Amino acid sequence: MLILGVESSCDETGIALYDTERGLLAHTLHSQVEMHAEYGGVVPELASRDHIRRVLPLTALALKNANKTLQDIDGIAYTQGPGLSGALLVGTSFAESLAFALQVPTINVHHLEGHLLAPLLEDNPPAFPFVALLVSGGHSQLMRVDGIGKYELLGDTLDDAAGEAFDKTAKLLGLGYPGGPALARLAEQGKAHFTLPRPMLNSKDLNFSFSGLKTAVLTLVNKHPLM
Repeated sequence: MLILGVESSCDETGIALYDTERGLLAHTLHSQVEMHAEYGGVVPELASRDHIRRVLPLTALALKNANKTLQDIDGIAYTQGPGLSGALLVGTSFAESLAFALQVPTINVHHLEGHLLAPLLEDNPPAFPFVALLVSGGHSQLMRVDGIGKYELLGDTLDDAAGEAFDKTAKLLGLGYPGGPALARLAEQGKAHFTLPRPMLNSKDLNFSFSGLKTAVLTLVNKHPLM
């Protein structure tokens, strides 16, 4: 069975062709990072319009790279959310319209479930059950995975997600967009001059908290404006 995958939840348009017997046959991706960098962050309307421009050419390229045609597709999977509503609408409309034309079923996929199951695409995928740390721009969760569709939330952030803490810290330091990768690169090169708090070390649960860390960084930046 050949499945066409469509991702358009934020600032990247992604298309993939997955064969249930042969695995991943092809994937194409366009990032909008350069477009949004001018504005210091993702502009939802611009993101949606760019998805409209990219989704058809990327699909055609993926089919070409896999030596497949539209008629070979047995089903279409697409990101249903969470994400930017306009961006998600582009992917949903494309997937549902194409599926209607081809008379094939659609599969709406939760964005975080896609992250959670991505390791199954590896050459040596983990066996069920396994524990997964799910860290994205808006989420930080610890999950027990017993099978596809069988998940138990073990821990969650009580306030900010790790990705949000990275992005806001980068913004405080004037690192531009995307700030997370820029901050990570600087961390690898820098020297340890300051001690920041490590929250919830003595907590008896498996939850996270990053708001205190973010506040500590703000205090340091205000105290050392030339930092």
